[in-house]
Amino acid sequence: MIIRNPNIANLKAGYLFPEIARRRREFASAHPSDVRIISLGVGNTTEPILPHICGGLVEGSRRLGTIEGYLGYQDEGLLELREKISEVFYGRKFDADEIFISDGAKCDIGRLQTLFGAGTRVAVQDPSYPVYVDGSVLSGAAGVWENNGYHGVAYLPCTAENGYFPDFSLVPENSLVYFCSPNNPTGVVSTREQLAELVKFALKKGCIVVFDAAYSEFIRDPSLPKSIFEIDGAEQCAIEVQSFSKSAGFTGVRLGWSVVPKALKYADDESVNADWARLAGTVFNGASNIAQTGALAALDSEGLKEMRRLTDFYLENARLIKGALQNLGISSIGGDNSPYIWARFPGRDSWDVFAEILERYRIVTTPGAGFGPSGQSFIRFSAFGRRADVEEACERLKSFKV
Repeated sequence: MIIRNPNIANLKAGYLFPEIARRRREFASAHPSDVRIISLGVGNTTEPILPHICGGLVEGSRRLGTIEGYLGYQDEGLLELREKISEVFYGRKFDADEIFISDGAKCDIGRLQTLFGAGTRVAVQDPSYPVYVDGSVLSGAAGVWENNGYHGVAYLPCTAENGYFPDFSLVPENSLVYFCSPNNPTGVVSTREQLAELVKFALKKGCIVVFDAAYSEFIRDPSLPKSIFEIDGAEQCAIEVQSFSKSAGFTGVRLGWSVVPKALKYADDESVNADWARLAGTVFNGASNIAQTGALAALDSEGLKEMRRLTDFYLENARLIKGALQNLGISSIGGDNSPYIWARFPGRDSWDVFAEILERYRIVTTPGAGFGPSGQSFIRFSAFGRRADVEEACERLKSFKV
């Protein structure tokens, strides 16, 4: 009989978000009541796709029912969409064959971990989105869980003491560095100077940065960079993953992209772009043509206005949550250029705070410890919710005792 994959065996039991869902179900089952549970935990969008973008999805579906409009496999993505992404997000800096359409940023991150393989050193912001670490374990790039972390992962604490920006001296040479801005979970956006520091370090130490920009469309401060490729030299050391999930409401539609520059090379001067094209063509037959037509609608003038309206809506939710926490004397960051609020509960276990908020106020949040060791004593509040639910949650929290 085939033995179990040891990489899966090395995973710490329970991926964060299914674990939260399990605890919510158990609580609801044990405490049936008329008080509805409100979720401010998972980063899943709640608002309907806006009319113009939705019309693009409908039109894409209609075209597939015609001889002229039918399309089959589009492995790298529709040429028109790749060119439009280059124009809208990167000022035509990249050719179409440097942009790869996918079924979402999370999926791309998983495939990138397959690309770089088991022998790769890994460094992550701490706290960070769990898939960076868990995916590294699955690929064999990280080992067993021990001493509050996975063996072989360099955790880069991002705390109030260092302005939530890591010390790169902790990163081994020739590492794969996962970096997210606006950050999930803290909501912090790195400055242009900070990203320049990241790029300078990566070039000097032979590192490749996987830059997760999935929340970039929430940035409202014009001085803050939305892309790593706004920094000189980044095309020689970085890959960017992006997504329509939060900006266009495509969490269920599933569509994203990665930018893998031709200038990015391995130590032996071989092309990372060529290897990524080979891997993607082997294990992935391309994103839905219907979803890609919707994305084209999202990137025309009317679609861009709708994405702005949608992200403005969630940012207003974030403002309400942040204000409610401030009124309680709870310090927090994020929520201004990001849909996440990172709230601090000094000296308390984050799972205990999660349980208290669920049990007393019937509100689901996300415990910071699930994002890494530096997340202990923090709670992430998500602004992805219906406005009435957010307002009711803020009202319920008024009696919270710090």
